[in-house]
Amino acid sequence: MAIVYLGLGSNKGDRVGYVQQATCLLGAIENIKIVRTSSLYETQPWLEKDTTWYVNAIVEIKTTLPPQDLLAECLRIEKQLGRNRETEGQERTIDIDILFYDKEIIDEEDLQIPHKYLHQRAFILVPMLELNPDFIHPELNKNVSELHEELENPEMVYLYGTRMDGI
Repeated sequence: MAIVYLGLGSNKGDRVGYVQQATCLLGAIENIKIVRTSSLYETQPWLEKDTTWYVNAIVEIKTTLPPQDLLAECLRIEKQLGRNRETEGQERTIDIDILFYDKEIIDEEDLQIPHKYLHQRAFILVPMLELNPDFIHPELNKNVSELHEELENPEMVYLYGTRMDGI
């Protein structure tokens, strides 16, 4: 079975509820076993400074699904939870990204693993630090802790419920 890390995020409606529903729907798939999940984090939108903040989490799974089939399941769940991919950059009910699939490197038109920007995003690296700080990025040959230390201008990331600015 492959060990996979999925990034989940929502900045529309019941953000926590959408992340929880997506996790439950992933766990209901026959060939997926949820190993553990990170805490929930409230995060500043990356590049989209004027949109609603996200609730993000990382889910570690074991699966026998090949990467393309896993992607199809993630897209199905996004659609089931009301995600409209035709309005990119807009608020979204749920976003599910395949961050790592074992140590595989995949570069296809519709699937890039590891996720191509994860090393630049605190909202991915902070929950990954919680789950597996020693995981080695297969292309960059650095662990999650090193990638986090190298962030130049990280967006704000708070443990959910700890923000004090009232947003």
